[in-house]
Amino acid sequence: MAGDKAVAQVWASRWIFILAATGSAVGLGNIWKFPYMTGVYGGGAFVLIYLFCIALVGMPVMLAETLIGRRGRHSPVVSLQNLAVERGASVRWAWAAVMGLICGLLILSFYSVVAGWSLSYIIDMGKGSFTGISGEDAGAAFGALTADPVKLIIFHTIFMAMTAWVITRGVVAGLERALRLMMPLLFLLLVVLLGYSVTTGHFMDGVRFLFHFDPAQVKDGLLPALGHAFFTLSVGVGSIMAFGAYMPRRAPIGATIITVGLLDTVVALAAGLALFPIVFAAGLEPGAGPGLMFVTLPVAFGNIAFGQVMGVVFFVLVALAAWSSSISMLEPAVAYFSDRHAGGRVRFTWLLALICWVLGIGTVLSFNEWAELKFFVTGADGFALWAWGAEGGKTFFDLVDYLTSRIMLPLGGLVFVLFAGWVLGREVVREELELKNPLFLNLLLVLLRVVAPLGIAVVFVAELLK
Repeated sequence: MAGDKAVAQVWASRWIFILAATGSAVGLGNIWKFPYMTGVYGGGAFVLIYLFCIALVGMPVMLAETLIGRRGRHSPVVSLQNLAVERGASVRWAWAAVMGLICGLLILSFYSVVAGWSLSYIIDMGKGSFTGISGEDAGAAFGALTADPVKLIIFHTIFMAMTAWVITRGVVAGLERALRLMMPLLFLLLVVLLGYSVTTGHFMDGVRFLFHFDPAQVKDGLLPALGHAFFTLSVGVGSIMAFGAYMPRRAPIGATIITVGLLDTVVALAAGLALFPIVFAAGLEPGAGPGLMFVTLPVAFGNIAFGQVMGVVFFVLVALAAWSSSISMLEPAVAYFSDRHAGGRVRFTWLLALICWVLGIGTVLSFNEWAELKFFVTGADGFALWAWGAEGGKTFFDLVDYLTSRIMLPLGGLVFVLFAGWVLGREVVREELELKNPLFLNLLLVLLRVVAPLGIAVVFVAELLK
């Protein structure tokens, strides 16, 4: 069996794990997607549904990953292998962790490209390129960026190197020190941006947009809330399992996971409260969807007082959030190969980063040179695996995004929560979580064995049918 020796390095405290898990969860989606969804799907009603889904689906899966990681004390693949053998189950359970490693690398390949856009915008915002800009010009500027493959590759390379550099330095010198700096800085920048929003004169407009309670939209927001609750916590890849392997033995898993879930939600809500008053102050439409971050917000920052400085703060915030998330995508695969080959962490980090970088070129070209290349095309002439210039189908970027977010992530999360609930069993769960009250233990097992799997299945089927 690979990995006879348990992981030697451990986080200095459970708060470092909280920073790591929160950094993994807080990403680009928290900065623009959650606030936008809150405004569209009923405001306060959506937030309540989202918190309910977080409690019943998202956090049970995160708890399952953490429990497996700390119990196994290895990379996700080896932990599942060893624990399955220990419990007399099939080692095929580890295939989900292998899929998670591949999924994390695939996500990182395009995540790095998108995160590179934020690096470009830090520079452009700092130069004053968006001062007084119109919506049409902002759209043209973003179009010019995505149409330039050389520029995209440069920033993609920089961001991937930033991610790999942290991983190469190991758990304590790399991950822990980086998280001690990045996460407090991320929170500080968010507070600064939030404080600035209060001065715009439109803060209450942002509050009303986010928290108006519209029960009529609850039904429409149920599936989006369930889906976002699952995906926002970065579960299903094995990242949390990898971080859980470094978790101190005495750290309370339950309280820690609740803290992470609350922090993730607070950051998302604070981002909305920080951004939408700025959008209203500039007289723009808040329901801009995906275009909010790279088109609408540059216009907003370019047309309000001190917007240039606050714009730089915002895109540094975006880059930090993306950086902390990207680290969690690469770490499980590096941990696996380091588990099998002692002393190879640096070599495997750069090798895996290079693979992600190469795959990322496909995403770069999806926005320009390969924009007409479509996969899985269905038309009048029948089905084609790929075609050039066809209607419909998916670009390379769309294909990778679809495979990871709609198939691999939910399947991984489903297997992890079933493994924790059914294979590890009642006594292991009780021991790891130090649960003395049998009622709490029974409720948790119901969540792990029934409620969370059903929720994931609903998300999985709904995403496939989109």
